[in-house]
Amino acid sequence: MPLNLYSTKSSPFPASPRWRWHDFIRQVVFRLAEISPIPILAVASNTSEGRLVDEARCKGNKGNEKTATEADEPEERKPEPQGPGPFFYIGGANGAGLVSIYCRSKGWQRIYDNKREDYKLKWCETKCRETYYNFKEGEQLLYQIPNNKVLTTKVGLLCSLREYERVMSKISKTLNTRWRLGVVTCTHFSHRILKMEDFFPESYRLDIKDEREAFFEVYNDKQIWICKPACSNQGRGIFLLMNQKSIDSLQAKLQGFEEDPIYKKMPYKAPQARIVQRYIHKPLLLEGKKFDVRSYLLIACTVPYVLFFGHGYVRLTCANYDAASDDLTAHLTNQYMQKKNPLYSQLKEETVWRMERFNSYVNEKFKQTKGLPRDWVLTVLTKKMQQIMMQCFLAVKAKLECKLGYFDLIGCDFLIDENFKVWLLEMNANPALHTNCEVLKHIIPTVVNETLDLALEIFKKCLKCQRILPLETLCHFVLLYNGDAPGSRSLKMKNAMRPTKSQKSLAESTSPPTQTPTRAIEKPPKNPTSPSTKFSQRTVLSMPQVQISSMHSLYCYRPEKSAFRPGCSWGTRLPLPVVRDGLALPLMGVSAMVAILGLGAALAPVQMWIRIVPQLTNEGAVPPWWATCGSLADIL
Repeated sequence: MPLNLYSTKSSPFPASPRWRWHDFIRQVVFRLAEISPIPILAVASNTSEGRLVDEARCKGNKGNEKTATEADEPEERKPEPQGPGPFFYIGGANGAGLVSIYCRSKGWQRIYDNKREDYKLKWCETKCRETYYNFKEGEQLLYQIPNNKVLTTKVGLLCSLREYERVMSKISKTLNTRWRLGVVTCTHFSHRILKMEDFFPESYRLDIKDEREAFFEVYNDKQIWICKPACSNQGRGIFLLMNQKSIDSLQAKLQGFEEDPIYKKMPYKAPQARIVQRYIHKPLLLEGKKFDVRSYLLIACTVPYVLFFGHGYVRLTCANYDAASDDLTAHLTNQYMQKKNPLYSQLKEETVWRMERFNSYVNEKFKQTKGLPRDWVLTVLTKKMQQIMMQCFLAVKAKLECKLGYFDLIGCDFLIDENFKVWLLEMNANPALHTNCEVLKHIIPTVVNETLDLALEIFKKCLKCQRILPLETLCHFVLLYNGDAPGSRSLKMKNAMRPTKSQKSLAESTSPPTQTPTRAIEKPPKNPTSPSTKFSQRTVLSMPQVQISSMHSLYCYRPEKSAFRPGCSWGTRLPLPVVRDGLALPLMGVSAMVAILGLGAALAPVQMWIRIVPQLTNEGAVPPWWATCGSLADIL
């Protein structure tokens, strides 16, 4: 069977940049000889393995040569349990003990084979492609949204916030213009959009030439910048740019990478992308030490979206803060970096504070001097963190992959400067769930247990087509966004789903014995303001909504998706031919066919030349656009 060189599956330049020239040459030879001794999907399988290695490297496992699948497997295997289940699987050590205790308390059995597909809950530290490929939507619970990197990597978060700000700015200008012209009678946003400069430090991408040159032009000796890898954690690969000498060194290194012929031929071997951020050199200090605040964003469900905010803890450095110091342990507050300090064993308990202690300290030290309201931490700071989290979620709401059963816990790090301005530093997938000090022993188990409680309760209610609110397991988390609100599009989509037999069995196996039978879904009340219809949990922040009198007068924009949506007037704005005597459409079809045949005849010599050139050259290596021309010639 001849190998289709220009098919989508066997394309020599797949979506991943990890394609190689020898694979391309090999497929060209098989194409010309019209034989295929290798599978068509060989290149695709190689690229998928490359993506797995990339994801493992992004998680900080550069020294580990195992793939993501092997990393999830425990060293010592136990006999696999058999029976009806339910079963749960845990990959990795982060939070494994807490998750195991929670699941066993519900009568679930742990399995150790990552290839088994009969699990009900899978908690993996490292994402694996096979895990998501075999995932059964509506039947299983899976920790971590597959493409959460648009929110949890430095480059992904930066690009998402920029795009969201640009889109919302265009929408705002369009609505304001139409409001002044009288096209729209009522326009307002129910949630104020924050500017990036108000909560996110000035950042530049070093992997983009224009941004890199812009950064080198902006820099001066009196500033401090921090350079971070795009997908690293625990402070790996972070360094400070404190003088012109460090800037010159960085510039020379980047220039060398760009001019190196090895990286041009094999871009997948180039170092991972980096960003530089303006360093906040005057942070608020606690007892002379730098700190940041770890909070949690829980995406308990993606169909519909249900989000929660959770308080975390305060992380402090062991040494007193000195902006001129080149010791990273005085600048980075995470526990991984603080363990490198020789005083960590003595000061370990003082490197983590509860939010209540932080609130009392601010009341005592800064309430009078800075004119802050009482309990500033639990009121103003909390509301600001929730608002920032909400805007970050809205920036990626249309990008995240949504399936019933996906849930995610994201760690958000905030910094407060000396003027009590709140800055978002980063958002982390798979946040640290270790309990190596007394404060964390009280906070982390609560976070893990309530995360699983909420994800499981909402999952069961979605299977039974019930309203999500009220939630019996909601205790410490605060509701941020509810896509199940009456009249929302998510609710209509969810009601169209019908639970299968296996879904019903899962809901019954995880329900308490005293639970009442499932009732039919209730219609929203006619009077939403009546006291009997109010829930105890209220949405703190809602999605920015634009209320207008004529939806058909606006263009609907959705980033990275070109499909038309209901209410759009794009189709009506295209010039359509006037059909007379029923001849317009046939004439258009004949004209298009003649044009295509003529173009195909003209490209016939080009098609033959494209086939011959790779054999005549010494290396047989042609750029991807050459193969694209061949594909176009085949089609025509």
